[in-house]
Amino acid sequence: MALSSALVKKVMLSYTYVAIWILLSFSVIVYNKYILDRKLYDWPFPISLTMIHMAFCSSLAYLLINVFKVVEPVSMSREFYFKSVVPIGALYSLSLWFSNSAYIYLSVSFIQMLKALMPVAVYSIGILFNKETFRSNVMANMVSITAGVAIAAYGEARFDLSGVLLQLGAVGFEATRLVLIQILLTSAGIKLNPITSLYYVAPCCLVFLSIPWAIMEFPILRQTSSFHLDFFIFGTNSVCAFALNLAVFLLVGKTSALTMNVAGVVKDWLLIAFSWSVIKDTVTPINLFGYGIAFLGVGYYNHAKLQALKASETATQAKPSQQADEETGKLLDEKDEERNQSPTK
Repeated sequence: MALSSALVKKVMLSYTYVAIWILLSFSVIVYNKYILDRKLYDWPFPISLTMIHMAFCSSLAYLLINVFKVVEPVSMSREFYFKSVVPIGALYSLSLWFSNSAYIYLSVSFIQMLKALMPVAVYSIGILFNKETFRSNVMANMVSITAGVAIAAYGEARFDLSGVLLQLGAVGFEATRLVLIQILLTSAGIKLNPITSLYYVAPCCLVFLSIPWAIMEFPILRQTSSFHLDFFIFGTNSVCAFALNLAVFLLVGKTSALTMNVAGVVKDWLLIAFSWSVIKDTVTPINLFGYGIAFLGVGYYNHAKLQALKASETATQAKPSQQADEETGKLLDEKDEERNQSPTK
């Protein structure tokens, strides 16, 4: 049976959104690596880079919401903002700071392998906060992902403990942030898309990051010419970072969050190939074997999530029809009673 033109168009648009997201995510990661790596652009100031991103993104988000009215702001009280959004902003600032710092010490390919631990961290922290239920089969899958990443780390040619600890810290902070979003925002009925997230969260990040920046990076920047920014490099880098958030908004809005997870796996393999072929990072067979095990575990995790989502949607769709059947049955019973009670002619 021939596919309808509307369906073909929808599929092509979905693939286009996925391709744009992969391209921008790919560009931001490689661009950050280029800026921070001592062998490349040699500007090893990850806090400063993150602050530039946050200042640029919060400014553009303000314009899109308050001036151009692209999306509506979310109404929330000042008390709710400080109790719910500020902690999420603090975790996000730590996650960005640590992940950007890891690029100074580790290769792009190895960082992507370490990021495969994200489902493990989210599931484990979800159990601690009572947002996930412990299941032995899920935990066994988490153990297989962890084992795969451990094998990949064992085979890493440029293993650096500082970089590994920074990236693991970034994964932990990001996982905690994702769980807190469910606890503090989703449970309260607050839904933030990437633009409104930047509008509310990016200023928090800027404030939190200014503290370690003033202590760790500002004194060095003040003593060197590095304080004078290359507006082309940092401007285009910030535009890429903001465009990535818009791409997330489009991808999740037009497809689903699961599609983004699957696309993320494709992006990781592309980055590993790019890191090996273009940047000339060393990727060993043990690296690939370990990441292959982790990849299969993450793939199974995404498949299980998809099945659970389908089951939930089926149950949700079945409830109205079940209620309708019950109401119809009640009406028929009432009519039968009326017939029995009314005199025959």
